[in-house]
Amino acid sequence: MSAPEIRRHDDADLLVGDIASALLDRLEAAQARGEVPQVGLTGGSIAEALHRELARRAADSSLDWSRVVFWWGDERFVPADSPDRNARQAREALLDHVDVDAANVHEVPASDQVATAEDAAAAYSDALREHGAGFFEVLMLGIGPDGHCASLFPGHPALGARDAIAVAVHDSPKPPPDRVTLTFETLGRSRAVWFIASGEGKAEAVARALAEDGSVEETPARGVRGEETVWWLDEDAASALP
Repeated sequence: MSAPEIRRHDDADLLVGDIASALLDRLEAAQARGEVPQVGLTGGSIAEALHRELARRAADSSLDWSRVVFWWGDERFVPADSPDRNARQAREALLDHVDVDAANVHEVPASDQVATAEDAAAAYSDALREHGAGFFEVLMLGIGPDGHCASLFPGHPALGARDAIAVAVHDSPKPPPDRVTLTFETLGRSRAVWFIASGEGKAEAVARALAEDGSVEETPARGVRGEETVWWLDEDAASALP
């Protein structure tokens, strides 16, 4: 694994545009090699802007959307139609507007589909075993002001999960309290991990995640590295970096 690369952009619009270009290029290259790339999506406002930009560019892209497999790094354990669902956000902004194959879109089961978050984590783990490639071509992650990524929160027991693909998270410090997250081990099986951060509210957490010293227990985003790791930042999110 190489050291993280930092890509700074003047504002959020330029950030979103550059990520969209890079993602389309990377997925097109994978398809040109004969692969069916697998992507891990994330939630949040900057992710929603990215999803809308990808949908806007879809008609002019040579990417075959039906040959891309979609996953999520984490999900809120709420009903399927809840606006809190990362999957619902991605569908409304992107997936409903491009020619995806429904069999290639793998959502974490919702609270009105299975009884518990543990059941959802087990089902999602089974889906990754059956349909996953063993790695993500690109895994996109956000970072919270507290330094969390996916639903791996500072000081939370889920940080210590081993030999597990996905686990249930309870008592999340950020609502809703019940969630499902991929583990560090699963998140790290990525050719490229792309952290995406926008806004001054993320600046201190970004600086802690990229500092030479610090702990994963305090800043979980420090614990995810791919074969390539890129931090995509606007200037506000990068403002606390040296």
